[in-house]
Formats: sequence, C-alpha cells, structure tokens
Amino acid sequence: MIIKVSGLREASQIRDVAAMGVGMMAFDFRKESERFVRMISSQAGIIPDYSEQRLAASRGYEARGERGENRYETQPTTTESTLVPQKVGVFADDMPQNIITRIYNYQLDAVQLDGCELPVMIDNLRRSVVPDICPNIIIIKTLHIHEAADVDAWKDYEHHADMLLLEIKNREHVKDIVARYNGTLPFLLSYGIGPDDADFQKTISHPMLAGFDLDEGFETAPAVKDIARLQAFIQQFSL
Repeated sequence: MIIKVSGLREASQIRDVAAMGVGMMAFDFRKESERFVRMISSQAGIIPDYSEQRLAASRGYEARGERGENRYETQPTTTESTLVPQKVGVFADDMPQNIITRIYNYQLDAVQLDGCELPVMIDNLRRSVVPDICPNIIIIKTLHIHEAADVDAWKDYEHHADMLLLEIKNREHVKDIVARYNGTLPFLLSYGIGPDDADFQKTISHPMLAGFDLDEGFETAPAVKDIARLQAFIQQFSL
C-alpha cells in the first residue's frame, strides 16, 4: 500500500519523510497554493536544488542547445531507508511547458494534475516527455468528489492517466464512494486524513485501492509537517 505525503517544501522535513520509507512525496507547483514550491534546498538530499533564477538559466541553456556542467548541487546521501520515494509534482491547469520544465529540473517521477485537464492534454504531455525526458512518467489525475456520482468521471481518463487520486470532500461518505468506483485505474485516496484515522483506514478496501494521501491533516502550518505524528501514524497503519 502506497503512502504519499503531500505538501512538502522544507529540506529537513523532506529528509525526515524520505527516511520513513513512504512510497511518494509530493511537491506543490500551483502558484496560488500556500504550499507552493519556489525552491527546494539541495540539503533535501533527494531532489535537485532549483530556484526561479536557475530555472530561467536552464531554459537559456536548452534554447542554445547547451548543457551546464554543474546543473545540480551536490546531493547528500540518505542511509535511513533503502526505499527512495517517487517524486510527484502537483499542478493545476498549468502550461505544458511549465510542467515539462519541472519534470526535467526536479527529476520528477510523476505529475499530479489537480485542475480541469482534458484527456487530450494528458496524451500530449506524455508524448512530450516520453522517452527523452522521463520514459516512465506516471500521470495521476485528481477527481474532486463532492457527491458519489462525481467518481464516475474516471471513465474520461481510463486510457489516458496511469492513476487517480480520489479527493473526497465529505469524509462521512468515503466508504460509499469507494464502493461505487468500478474503474480500471488504481487510485490513491484522500479525505482529509489525520493522525487519528489509522484504524479507520484499515477498514477501507477495494481491489484498485493503491494507497493513501497524507496532507494538511498532519500540518502545524502550511507546508510544515508534524513529523512525530506523521511517523507514528505510518507505523501504526503498517502494523
């Protein structure tokens, strides 16, 4: 079962979460978000250090067909966990070239599309990055679910996305909505999961359930996680 931790930005917390053995770590590239990533320090260890200025410089290199000799800062090694989390970039109705730039510069393994992206956009994005930029890119489409019927939108993305994120707004209806889903795509589940939900999560089952998304429910401030509570939750859920 995948545990995905979203909304990370601080270098020390990225290192701490990576050491927990989670499957995915998500970085928010939506400019309107309180968790927007403008820069991640190279001290994070698993992701390149890029500021807006360096992004601009890299575009200049690419336009001239040049490559910088020192594109990335030296990365410290992490020995706490043998599992290297997949790096997910979160976007919403962004320009494809912005997404592609961040896939390349941050060495993303997956993109999560949180807006109203159409299947044709997903197909075009995939063609733009496979195989030269990221041959195994994973595309996750978020479905914002206010009522049970909203989950049926999976049909629009069946042959386009690789995975869904079911973001359920009313946690009281989580099990009913999960039961309604009869799609072919694996999905991650989000419903405002918090530190006290480990036992409830264990009662949710579905053949296509791939994992859970942990986000604001473990924050003390935007993009600042309560590392102790997050680690305790992951350990409890894994029992």
